Amino acid sequence: MPQIGLTLSQSKTKRTQKKKQPPATESVVEKVVEEVVEEEEVAVEEEEVVEEAPEPEAVAEEAVAEEAAPKEEEEEKPKAAISAKLVKELRDQSGAGMMDCKKALAECGGDVAKAEEYLRMKGITSAAKKSSRVAAEGMVSSYIHAGSRIGVLVEVNSETDFVARGDTFKELVQGLAMQIAASPSVEYVAPEDASPEFIEAEKQAEMQKEDLASKPENIREKIVQGRVDKIVNERALLEQTYIMDTTKTVREAITEAIATIGENIKVRRFSRYVLGEGIEKKQENFAEEVEAQMKKSS
Repeated sequence: MPQIGLTLSQSKTKRTQKKKQPPATESVVEKVVEEVVEEEEVAVEEEEVVEEAPEPEAVAEEAVAEEAAPKEEEEEKPKAAISAKLVKELRDQSGAGMMDCKKALAECGGDVAKAEEYLRMKGITSAAKKSSRVAAEGMVSSYIHAGSRIGVLVEVNSETDFVARGDTFKELVQGLAMQIAASPSVEYVAPEDASPEFIEAEKQAEMQKEDLASKPENIREKIVQGRVDKIVNERALLEQTYIMDTTKTVREAITEAIATIGENIKVRRFSRYVLGEGIEKKQENFAEEVEAQMKKSS
């Protein structure tokens, strides 16, 4: 009997423990629900990541747009219309020459403020302010090319004798003399030194050319003016490409020297000599000379 009572009490205890444990189906459901919730949270996070991350095509389009933007600006930069009013405004503010102002505006897209800064950085503004100063000192220099067939004399003026004795000034003058020796087409210092008669003759010659016959009158005048300006510049020393530094013109080289030295510098005049130039040489025909001798002997 005692054993039976113990067995019954043990069985009751086991039944009570079984009742306290939740059914297996409920635990499974709870696990499934937890997994679903976790999957939904992961899905939401993935959606947020997908929404935040830009699409590859969009990134590519943006990159292409960013690369194209500077190119478009570079392409549009030379197209900026430079009016005479803008050139005059910049010239009044800086005192620089007309061509320098026009070039500066073209480089800066027509922005007057940026163009003035461009001129200042190039030393053109300071050089323009010094251009009104009297330059009566300087030096006369010569250059004889190898073979002694070409010679040059050039006078370059400075404000003081002190500057004229400096190495920077002497190197500039020697470079200018060599420039003249290497430029057979050069006839005068600056474009404004061209004679009115020469300019008018060139205009008339260009107006008569056949390729302009079918053009309207106003268009013909603009084309002719452009051609004449080119011819005039080709004969001006200051507009030539500087042989000592082909990235600049002679005018720009002088302007930089003015900014460096701090005094006004002007090329006043020059002469270029070529051996035998202007002398009419007697042309001899050897065959005719022999024939003439034979006739005399007969």
